[in-house]
Amino acid sequence: MIAETESAVGSPPRTQRDWRVVYSNRLRATDTIVIAIAVFGAQIVLFGLLSRQSAVSSSPSNAMAYTVLSLVLVLAWSALLSVYGSRGDRIVGTGSTEYKIVLDASLRLFGVFAIVAFLLQLDFSRGYFIIALPLGTLGLLLGRWLWRRWLNSRRVLGQFSAQVVLVGSQISVLHTARELARSPHAGYHVVGACVSRGEVGLHLGDTQVPILGNVDDALAVLIASGADTIVITSSDELSPERIRALSWSLEPGRQHLVVAPSLTDIGGPRIHTRPVAGLPLIHVETPRYEGFKRYQKRAFDIVSSGLLIAVLSPILAVIAITIRLSTPGDVLFRQERVGLNGSTFRMLKFRSMVTDAEAMLTKLQAEDRKEGNSVLFKMKDDPRVTPIGKVLRRYSLDELPQLFNVFRGDMSLVGPRPPLQREVDLYETHVHRRFLMKPGITGLWQVSGRSDLSWEDSVRLDLFYVENWSMVTDFQILLKTAKAVVGSDGAY
Repeated sequence: MIAETESAVGSPPRTQRDWRVVYSNRLRATDTIVIAIAVFGAQIVLFGLLSRQSAVSSSPSNAMAYTVLSLVLVLAWSALLSVYGSRGDRIVGTGSTEYKIVLDASLRLFGVFAIVAFLLQLDFSRGYFIIALPLGTLGLLLGRWLWRRWLNSRRVLGQFSAQVVLVGSQISVLHTARELARSPHAGYHVVGACVSRGEVGLHLGDTQVPILGNVDDALAVLIASGADTIVITSSDELSPERIRALSWSLEPGRQHLVVAPSLTDIGGPRIHTRPVAGLPLIHVETPRYEGFKRYQKRAFDIVSSGLLIAVLSPILAVIAITIRLSTPGDVLFRQERVGLNGSTFRMLKFRSMVTDAEAMLTKLQAEDRKEGNSVLFKMKDDPRVTPIGKVLRRYSLDELPQLFNVFRGDMSLVGPRPPLQREVDLYETHVHRRFLMKPGITGLWQVSGRSDLSWEDSVRLDLFYVENWSMVTDFQILLKTAKAVVGSDGAY
């Protein structure tokens, strides 16, 4: 079958490789323009475009010397970004590595210039570098962010992505296809699959990924489909020798081989690859929840919640008065939730429902037909919500009293969703890992859809957070929370 396919399709198309070159060239052009504006802008601000006077007394002491320096700086800065691989197709579009490389290369470049100037006793204006470095670096980061927004919009459509053929057992291939579909921004667009004992012409499970052949047809399918990447998942038919032979048959630089282990939802910092005796061993660090990291998180919670309570106290007072005057009942709603290590605490919220909301719950649960969330009860247009409560919920203002829970130590600013005991009673065993950390006012569930999420997605996001927690992740979630609250997506 392989020979027949190869003879039928002839030479593979080369269009799929172009996106890497095109996007890299666009980044290079944008980077150079931004750097030139920053560097020459610094020169113009300090010395004037045609001025021959300088703020320093020793050579170089005129605008021409600074013009030459600016040209050298622009070329060196742009070249260093290329040397550091900041435009590589494997880092653009997702993650923070791209931004880290841009920042690191920029700081190192100016460090080298400072050392050279010191060794050669060159007397340049400090203001020139003080303006050029931060202005250029911020401009580069902003440019990369804007390009990433554009790239992600294209990748959702399957463009500017690696065109992938999945190879392996049906179960593992289906799992990988679903996970890649969750993150189109990563740049892996699945065009087909080769599975063990697969029936050509059918689709893979409940996806739209077509089965194009069996494991033996991988190379022929890659060529016929115009794809450029083979992703290998687990399969008894894929012996080490067959995988090695497949890798040797790929065209260097144009066709790529990726091995996808069965372990998922593991953060990058926990993964370390180490070649041993020809084996690419993947070390996965076990998550730890004690020691300095936990104290660091608690200190951040105390300081942040205390400051927020002080700053937001007028808003808290206005909301409390509005609730008191608009609807009968208490201002605060207190509810028992399950927290760290399964312990319970009373969570505070501004009351957004009628006073007999709990008594109406059983009837509404029987009427609710929301699919995909068999544990959590969330209903759009919940009749129990008061008019002022709808406004509070839309912008998550009803959750502000939880800052007192954070200050007291029951909760954290960022963490898993705080569940009810009746929800916990329905948990599967593995879901209890979410209790290894304190529940949070916000979390991955808050910035990824909130009430629109299915139960499985809610659990997956909470467990991913618990397994891969870091302070950097917390800061990223807090920034995304502000956007999610303003957009009010999934809030009801």
